[in-house]
Amino acid sequence: MFFIRRTDLERVRGLLGNHLSWRCVELELNTFSGENEPAVACYFPSQKLLNVARSRIEPTNISFYESDVRPTDRFLMERFIKGSVAVTGNFDHREKFVECTNPRLVAAEYMPKLKVVSIDIETSYTENILYSIAIYADDLKKVFMVSADDQAPVEFMEYCPDELSLIKRFLQWFARVDPDVVIGWSVVAFDLWFLQKRCETLNLNFTLGRNNEIVRWRTVSHGRDRNYALVPGRVVLDGIELLRTATYHFESFALDYVAREILGRGKLVDDVDARASEIQDMYANDKKALAEYNLEDCALVWEIFERTGLIDFAVQRSRLTGLDMDRAGGSVAAFDFLYLPRLHRQGYIAPVVEDESGAGSPGGFVLDSKPGLYRDVIVLDFKSLYPSIIRTFHVDPLALICPGDDPVPGFMGAEFSRDRFILPIIIEELWRARDKAKQAGEDANSQAIKIIMNSFYGVLGTPGCRFFDPRLVSSITMRGHEILKKTRDLIEDQGYPVIYGDTDSVFVLLEQEKESVDVLGQRLTDFLNGWWHDHLKNEFRLTSFLEVEYETHFDRFLMPTIRGSEKGSKKRYAGMIVGEGDCPRFVFKGLETVRSDWSQLAREFQQELYRLIFLDRPYEDYIHGVVESVYSGACDDKLTLRRRLRRKLDEYKKNVPPHVRAARKRDEIRRARGLHDVHDFGGGWVEYVMTLGGPEPRLYRESPIDYQFYVDKQLSPVANAILFFKSSSLEEITDKQLGLF
Repeated sequence: MFFIRRTDLERVRGLLGNHLSWRCVELELNTFSGENEPAVACYFPSQKLLNVARSRIEPTNISFYESDVRPTDRFLMERFIKGSVAVTGNFDHREKFVECTNPRLVAAEYMPKLKVVSIDIETSYTENILYSIAIYADDLKKVFMVSADDQAPVEFMEYCPDELSLIKRFLQWFARVDPDVVIGWSVVAFDLWFLQKRCETLNLNFTLGRNNEIVRWRTVSHGRDRNYALVPGRVVLDGIELLRTATYHFESFALDYVAREILGRGKLVDDVDARASEIQDMYANDKKALAEYNLEDCALVWEIFERTGLIDFAVQRSRLTGLDMDRAGGSVAAFDFLYLPRLHRQGYIAPVVEDESGAGSPGGFVLDSKPGLYRDVIVLDFKSLYPSIIRTFHVDPLALICPGDDPVPGFMGAEFSRDRFILPIIIEELWRARDKAKQAGEDANSQAIKIIMNSFYGVLGTPGCRFFDPRLVSSITMRGHEILKKTRDLIEDQGYPVIYGDTDSVFVLLEQEKESVDVLGQRLTDFLNGWWHDHLKNEFRLTSFLEVEYETHFDRFLMPTIRGSEKGSKKRYAGMIVGEGDCPRFVFKGLETVRSDWSQLAREFQQELYRLIFLDRPYEDYIHGVVESVYSGACDDKLTLRRRLRRKLDEYKKNVPPHVRAARKRDEIRRARGLHDVHDFGGGWVEYVMTLGGPEPRLYRESPIDYQFYVDKQLSPVANAILFFKSSSLEEITDKQLGLF
C-alpha cells in the first residue's frame, strides 16, 4: 500500500482505471506538513501490482507516500513487533519446521538460544576450484575435502572424490546439523559466493536454506557491485560487517590482524601470494595440515564472535530496532521502523524523501587548544550529548511541523512543540533500557542501545532520510556548540583554565591546585549539572537531561602544536593516566601511534619516548639509540608504510602520491611474473617502503632503503612534537651526541 492526497484521488482513479485490482480507504491521516492535507490509503493485492500503479502515477506531479516501505516491515512495525514475536494460529509440525496458517502475531519478549556454526573454504587460486569446506562450533569440528586418492582416516575429516560429491555431501550433512546462524569472515562476498558459482558450474542447486531451499542473491551497485545472500530459515553474519556495525575500529580488518588484536593469536603468513602457494602445497602434500589450517580459520572467527559478544549484539539490535539480524548499517531503516508507527498514531503519514544533498549543517564544535606539556588535566564529558539535546529541547520532526503557540526555540528558524513530539520519547525509552542493561551487566545490549541512540543525529542529517531537514540537525549541533562554549566559560569563571574542548568534552587544567584532583573534578561536575538544570528551567521552562560526567584524570598531558606553527592542534593529544597500583596507562588520540599510515618504527618510537618524558625519565640516549639503529639497518622490518587506495589506480592523474606509485610498480612486477594485479580497484591497502629509488612495494623492493627519509620524516616529527616543550629537538640531541665522538 501507499498514501496519496485526498485531492488527488480522482486523478489516480483515472490513471489506474478499472483493470487494476486495488482499493482506497479514507483515513484520519494528514500529509506531513503544516497544511494538514487529508490523505487516502491505496491498497493492492500484491507488490507487483503496486509497482505497476506507481509506474503509471510517477510521470504526473502526483505525490505518493511511503510506497518504499516493505510490506513485511509495515506489518511488523505497525504492531510494534521488533525481533521477538508471539504467534497463535493453526500449527502443523513439519520435519524441520513448524508451519502456521491463519497466524496472529503480537510483540513479545523473547531471547533466543541460537545454534551457530562458523564456516570457511579453501580453494586453488590458480585453478579456481574448491579444495575443502570446514565447519566449527563448540561441539563440532568437520572438514570435507576433495581427494581422488585413498587417505589415512582422520577423525574430523571426510574425503570426497570430486567437487560435486563434496558439495552434495556437505549440503546433506549441513541440513542434518541444521544451524540457525552461519558466521564467517567475508563469508558472503567470498565463501558463499564461491560455492554458488561452483554449484552453477556443476549444475547443482545451492540448497543451504532450511527445507532444502536455495540461496537467493541480490546485487547492489555502489560504485562496484556487492552481493547479498538470503539463506531461507537461517541468518548469515559476516564478522567484518558486524564488528563495524558494533563500532569496532581496526587498522586492518584482515582475519589475521583482528585475531591478533582480540585473541592475541593469528596466522603468521601475511603475504597473499605465499599463503595461496602454501595452501596449494599443503593440498598436494599434506591434506591433514590443510584441514587443520582451514579449521583454524573457522575457530578464529568463532572465538572473535565469542570474545566480542557479536551474536548477542546482533540479537539485541534486532530486538531494539526491528531490523533483520544480518542487516548491516541500516540506521535510516531503523529510524523509520521506530518512528513511522508512532507518527501514524499522531495523525500523519511520512513525507517523501527529497534530494537535498546540497543542504548542510555545522558539525561538532572544537574549541581552540592551548598547546603545552601539562600535569593534572581532567576531562569532563557530557553523557550522550546529542541524544540529551534531542530529549531536552524536543528536537523532533513532528514537533517541528506542529510547534504550537509556545514553542521551544531551535536554530535556523526552527521551533519545536512542548507537548507533541516522538523522538524524545523514543530516546527516553532507550535511555531507561540502557541504564537497566548496564545495571544487569548486559554489555551487548547496552552497546546496541548506545549505538542506536547516537545514530539518530546522523540519520536526521542524512539526505536519504525522509525527515531530513537542516533545521533539525542544526538545532542539535549548534545547540551543542552553545553548550560547549558556555560550559568552558563557566569553568573558567571558577578559575580553572580550559585548554581544549571537542564536541562533548572539555579538558580542564588543575596543575597548580593543592586540593585533590578527584575532589575538584567532582565539585566541577556537580556545579555544571546544577547550573544547567537551573538555567534551562528558568530560561526555557525545560527539564534538563544534560549530564556532565567526570571520569578521566591525566597525570601528564600533551597538547601539541600544528606542525610548523605555534598554534595548538585539534583532535590530537596524548596523556598518561595513573590507575590503581600506580600502573600508568597511555592514551594517544589522532597521533602517529594510532594512524595506519605511519611506520611501526614511528609508532613504537613515539610510545616509548612519550612514556619516558611523561615519567620524567632520561630520554636522550634512547633517541640516539633509535636513530643509530635505523642507519645500521637494524629496524628494516619496521619501516613499512601503509596507505589505502581511494580510487582505481588509473584514476590518479596529477600529483600521484607515493603509495599509488608503489602500487603501480607492484602490478608491473606481478604482470612480468605472470601474476594477476592486486590493486585493480579502489579501497585496497598498499604496503610500501621509501627507497633511494623512490616508493617501492614492500614485497618487491629492489632499491636500498632511504634511511634519511625515515629519520627526517618519521622520527623527527614524532619527537619534536613533544621535545618542543622541552626546548629541544631530535636534530639537536643527535647532533650533540655525534659531537661527543
